[in-house]
Amino acid sequence: MPPSARPFDPTDLAELGADLSEEERMVQQTVRAFVRDRVLPGIDGWFERGVFPVEVAKELGKIGVLGMHLDGYGCAGLGAVSYGLACLELEAGDSGFRSFVSVQGSLAMFPIWRYGSEEQKQLWLPRMASGEVIGCFGLTEPDAGSDPGSMRTRARRDGSDWVLDGTKMWITNGGIADVAVVWAQTPEGIRGFLVPRGTPGFTTNDVHRKLSLRASVTSELVLDGCRLPEDAALPGVLGLKGPLSCLTEARFGILFGVLGAARSCFQAALEYSKSRLQFGRPIGGFQLTQAKLADMAVELEKDLLLALQLGRLKERGRLTPVQVSVGKLGNVRDALEIARASRTILGANGVTLEYPVIRHAANLESVLTYEGTAEIHQLTIGRALTGLDAFSS
Repeated sequence: MPPSARPFDPTDLAELGADLSEEERMVQQTVRAFVRDRVLPGIDGWFERGVFPVEVAKELGKIGVLGMHLDGYGCAGLGAVSYGLACLELEAGDSGFRSFVSVQGSLAMFPIWRYGSEEQKQLWLPRMASGEVIGCFGLTEPDAGSDPGSMRTRARRDGSDWVLDGTKMWITNGGIADVAVVWAQTPEGIRGFLVPRGTPGFTTNDVHRKLSLRASVTSELVLDGCRLPEDAALPGVLGLKGPLSCLTEARFGILFGVLGAARSCFQAALEYSKSRLQFGRPIGGFQLTQAKLADMAVELEKDLLLALQLGRLKERGRLTPVQVSVGKLGNVRDALEIARASRTILGANGVTLEYPVIRHAANLESVLTYEGTAEIHQLTIGRALTGLDAFSS
């Protein structure tokens, strides 16, 4: 087909979608349809009320996106790019839905899959893949965010049991989770523990009055003499390598996901610019508006190209944490700038829930600092560039 005859897609100027496999296209279309039919009709209300529809967990399990990048145990075993595209489409709906899937698959299921015993995998993973069981990831603490090695949560042995004491904060899915993957200091080093809901000494408190990620559950986890059997510990890892590897998995989904939020904002701004009249003509016909739209389209395409490249590296087993930091830092910053520029095109209309822009912008403010702040990713990249560690004196 000659270039002039091909359909024009303003969200894919370089036709990157043409290089996706049939499986990748099918995944993207399936998740896009799910978001269109199940998320978009209700998201304004969920965001305004500050609730996450828990019943959607099993629906996400049915379309196969929970732990979709893991093999076996009821997981789909799909490629990294398929997983990334699923995250992109979910976040085009709302960051809260991508966050739910990311926490479930990359932060809760992944450590069990990678570091758990066979018994732990058989017990938890099939039910988590179906959405019957919801998981969360307990690493961040009130005084230990960017420096997880300074965590105060402790696990001590008492006979054949473990006893955990400590507090985790800003935990996505915490209040609705059936099992928490909690990281704690032990005499041997940092270890992960599987803490089922209802365990004596384990309670959760949801965070309210949020102005970002409102359609998502954020909680405090409290462990007060929480007694667990010996086989609650993940046997396959010791030290910060465990939780940091999980964060790398989650950040990969984020660097794709935020492009869905950016695309949603760009599309809203583009359509608005063609219908909003000022000075007797559509504002899309003014040079300054076109400059904003052109810049957004270019950044969106460049960021998608980077995401796809990182996805292909991951599929070949070559993706490094530094490369993930490049994607997370750059793509989240650009997505937030696209949301802000889109808001200026919509003017006052851009601050209402009649359009998705301010909701995405508010969500992206959180995404900028969770799973590693922008500054942490800058220092990670800086250390790789210079060979000098700026994290400690």
